Amino acid sequence: MTEPEEPDTFEIDRELVVATFVAEARERLDGIEQGLILLESRRHDEETLNTVFRHFHTLKGNSESVGLTCAYELSHAAEGLLHRVRSRAVELTPDVVTVLLQTVDLLRHSVDAAARGAADEHPARARLVESLSAPVAVPLPADELPRSRGTDSRQIVIDHVSSGVQGWDQVQSLRVGMDRLDRMMNLSGEIAVAQERLKHLLEQRAQALDDESLEVQRITSMLCKDLQELVMRVRMVPTGPVFKGFIRTVRDVARAVGKNVRLAIEGSEVEVDTAVIENLKDPLMHMIRNAIDHGIETPGDRAARGKDPRGTVTLRAWHSAGHIVIEVSDDGAGIRREKVLERAVRLGLVGAADRLTEAEVHGLILEPGFSTADEVTGLSGRGVGLDVVRRSVEALKGVLSIRSFEGAGTTITVQLPLTLAMIAGFAVRVGRETYVIPVDAVLECVELPDETIRSAEGGVLDRMGEAVPYIDLGPFLGVQSAGSGRRSVVVVKHPGGKAGLAVDRLLGEVQIVIKPLGLTFQRALGISGFTILGDGQVGMVLDVSGLVREAMERYGHRGKGTGPAVSTFRGRC
Repeated sequence: MTEPEEPDTFEIDRELVVATFVAEARERLDGIEQGLILLESRRHDEETLNTVFRHFHTLKGNSESVGLTCAYELSHAAEGLLHRVRSRAVELTPDVVTVLLQTVDLLRHSVDAAARGAADEHPARARLVESLSAPVAVPLPADELPRSRGTDSRQIVIDHVSSGVQGWDQVQSLRVGMDRLDRMMNLSGEIAVAQERLKHLLEQRAQALDDESLEVQRITSMLCKDLQELVMRVRMVPTGPVFKGFIRTVRDVARAVGKNVRLAIEGSEVEVDTAVIENLKDPLMHMIRNAIDHGIETPGDRAARGKDPRGTVTLRAWHSAGHIVIEVSDDGAGIRREKVLERAVRLGLVGAADRLTEAEVHGLILEPGFSTADEVTGLSGRGVGLDVVRRSVEALKGVLSIRSFEGAGTTITVQLPLTLAMIAGFAVRVGRETYVIPVDAVLECVELPDETIRSAEGGVLDRMGEAVPYIDLGPFLGVQSAGSGRRSVVVVKHPGGKAGLAVDRLLGEVQIVIKPLGLTFQRALGISGFTILGDGQVGMVLDVSGLVREAMERYGHRGKGTGPAVSTFRGRC
């Protein structure tokens, strides 16, 4: 009698094995990359050399076990080269490090192919194995290899923004401590029991004690809150692994432009939602490349100015009032005010006679297509600038700001919510529609006075002598307002200052779970997502920065347009 075959079980096991291999291999490759870059400046660091060797050795065995021939041969050849380095038969030169880093790039290509279920072969494999095995290692031309993570961040960021930031949809997996998962399981069980109690009490209808019902409801609410907080903590990961991934970017970009630059990392233990940090990788890479290419001077120029010939780019992170703040700073030449203004006048962004503050001048470099580069290079072409990074940050409901001191360096600060999944919101009503404004953006709520200067689009609110422009949300979003009764204005903050949103009713604070917009509504004006409110209705979550920026464009950005709102929306966003 023939035993029945079980191909499905085998296939599932195979998928699990490959998935485990991919997760571990990616971590090992990150460790190898960081170790190699460290060895480039500390060639006699035996401990790091041994660690890199062990990583390649383990990767070799694991690759063979899952049938990845390309990855196995590359790891084996790299292990052999490192063995010769350890035995002093080969000197650890910059070329040797470069060849090993190229091996890391090709291994990443192989691992990514395994994750997709594709063949791991690459045309450069044979030549790279030959170089690794040769008496003198010679790096391969860059165009023969897969691009490393730092080679072309400009296109990556463009694709990142144009495809929309999906946040939690894009991140497929993360490693979680078993203690957290066990606690989640226990809380889920307790909630199930409490819900059954509540159901039983309600079904009794008569003779059920009100106090007991309220107690069960209180316990259920408390357990739900505990589980909610735990789930949020499970999503949190330290910034360190992502930050350390940029060490290679700094090394490659600095070599490409003939500069000597190191990366300093502060706050690597600070935790943030997985979706936030994953979606911030590409914008951060672009900012780092920009700092090296535009900010840090050449070693000769730095020495002439009395600076350390080696420049520093610093990545730092910290928590601040429910947000994570990430800074990318450099100790380079800083932003030259005259050069920025000259370029801005040429582009028609400002007039030659306009008087701008330092913050406004710095904000000009966030304009689309703005660049002060004297020449187009492979690293800093024109037409793609920090405006793409700003849009990406705003898609994450964050704010980007710049401060710079000529001759001392530039700092770009990004402030983001700790999580994309849940926020505190302020609900308002416009006509029959309900909208939610992120509480972090709300400054105050005021009644709209009859004497306020206004037009069909909005107007100007006098707040203790300060003129605050406001948008009438009804006409702006194409929604029929209530048309009668007293109206209110929610004063919000945005990157350019303050603005108001005129609404029909204030509904109060709510805790909401943000859901992403589908493809059909992804580019809806001023909307960043939606939520299901307590009464079961759908509420649209407003994108405050996007609304204000659109109002500037529509009603009088840079002084263009007509009507009372023209002077209102000349502030920068």
